[in-house]
Amino acid sequence: LFWSELRSNSNWRTAITGATAGLVGMVPEGLVLLTTLAFLVASLTLARQQVLVQELPAVEGLARVDVVCLDKTGTLTEGDIEFAAFEPVGDPARDGEIDGEGGIDGDIDGGIRSVLGALADDPNPNGTLVALARSFAAPAGWTRTGSVAFSGARKWSGVTFADHGTWVLGAPEIVLDRAKAPDAAGMVDGVDSAGSIRRRVDELASSGQRVLVLARAPDPLHGGGDQLPEVTPVALLMFDERVRPDAAETLRYFGEQGVALKVISGDNPRTVAAVAARVGLPGASRSFDARELPDDPEQLADVLESHDVFGRVTPQQKRAMVRALQSRGHVVAMTGDGVNDALALKDADIGVAMGSGAAATRAVAQLVLIDDQFAHLPRVVAEGRRVIANIERVASLFVVKNIYSLVLSLAVAIARVPFPFLPRHLTIISSLTIGIPAFVLALTPNTTRYRPGFLSRVLRFSVPAGVLTAAGVFLSYRVARTLQVPSDQARTAACITTVVIGLWIVVLLAHPLARWKIGLVAAMAGLFVLAIVIPPARTFFALAVPLKALGESVAIGAGTAAAIGASRRLALTWRARTGATIG
Repeated sequence: LFWSELRSNSNWRTAITGATAGLVGMVPEGLVLLTTLAFLVASLTLARQQVLVQELPAVEGLARVDVVCLDKTGTLTEGDIEFAAFEPVGDPARDGEIDGEGGIDGDIDGGIRSVLGALADDPNPNGTLVALARSFAAPAGWTRTGSVAFSGARKWSGVTFADHGTWVLGAPEIVLDRAKAPDAAGMVDGVDSAGSIRRRVDELASSGQRVLVLARAPDPLHGGGDQLPEVTPVALLMFDERVRPDAAETLRYFGEQGVALKVISGDNPRTVAAVAARVGLPGASRSFDARELPDDPEQLADVLESHDVFGRVTPQQKRAMVRALQSRGHVVAMTGDGVNDALALKDADIGVAMGSGAAATRAVAQLVLIDDQFAHLPRVVAEGRRVIANIERVASLFVVKNIYSLVLSLAVAIARVPFPFLPRHLTIISSLTIGIPAFVLALTPNTTRYRPGFLSRVLRFSVPAGVLTAAGVFLSYRVARTLQVPSDQARTAACITTVVIGLWIVVLLAHPLARWKIGLVAAMAGLFVLAIVIPPARTFFALAVPLKALGESVAIGAGTAAAIGASRRLALTWRARTGATIG
């Protein structure tokens, strides 16, 4: 470009100025700034809604999310569980071993209450033990001599008490697998058979209650082991969880937006399914027991595509499920609050941690729900989609300028004529047809749903529009030169044509139109007229009214704008008929 400018101008300073103008037009410097600004404003908007954005690119990822994996507890339900009731299984008093060492004599209910109170008297209680502590007082004289803490992987905990034996509390599926073998009468050492207990567990879980089994183990626990000893079931414990009042509305929003929901929980699959059904999740009746999930990633992905509710999921399985969904092209958001969720959140495209969750989980998450309100997620996704839809608009504006600057540079090099703009001309053109409109459009509300193909849509609009704009500007400049107007007037004629075309492109990209958008375009046109009319502004921007070529420059601009509008309509019609993505 510099060489062509030097050949068409005897003054090397003028050649440098023309080449600089062309180069400035080819660089979308404003797009970088505006994109960062849009992400920043989105982050501030979400912060006011108690959502902390820890990484700016997460705003872009929010727009693309099409699968949200969430836990039951703390998302669909309030999070805090309440003890509801216990139900003895069989007659523990008939078991001499329990009667002698377990502290349960003739008063079975009283003995179970003592055991539950002792278990709840834990220095580091989890949610279950906190719920028990609210209902049962710690008995005197129960000294801990050994314990195994609860973990999401083993799904049971146990404590050995001096003079009161060893007691285990855990998931029915895990504890009952280690129940003593039934005797000839179908009993488990005087307690109902494990099969009948399982049937009762299923009945209770189907109502939406969380069910745990309290069992007695014959041997002391020495801590750390994952192997559950052989046990004798003593009672079923029932816990209630309150469904969040806004859970149904939140799930309905995601369904309307085409976002799939996967409820992934460590609880009984029947319990998870019952809660999911209460909040209206489609496919809640087809729950899946994660203990039956295949290890093969392809087979796992097949199961995830056909089921939405999963129970008894381990932390390792959560991570595998996220990866399996991603292998099918899904953009996955994962919610969690515990340390066990950290790896799954880290692997997810968007990790969403609860503000009250573990520090490790918050550290790896891109988003933190400060007040633990799952209902914020629709606003989070909507904000991400608003930002990306608006950035797509403004990207088209910027790239059009880059295209016509490039094509103009090639055209003047071939024609051996000076570049039609000075750098200050591009300042006013870019400000009025790109910078100010793009800034406003980037921050406006936008409910457009995200669709793949961001770059292709931008290029499908920008390349034809940029080429046509370059052709119109070059023609306007050549016509003005043919009419033998001074060079400053010829350049002004090219500026007028460019502004007319640029403002029409703003109109095309601002659809659907509103009064304020029309007012924005009119204001930009008015500012350009003032820049030509007011002497100080005219001098500063090196403009001169091209009286001989004024009508021609406006007419060429209007004709080129019409051609751009027609090409866009044709492209939209063709893509609609062929089923392609409409930009």
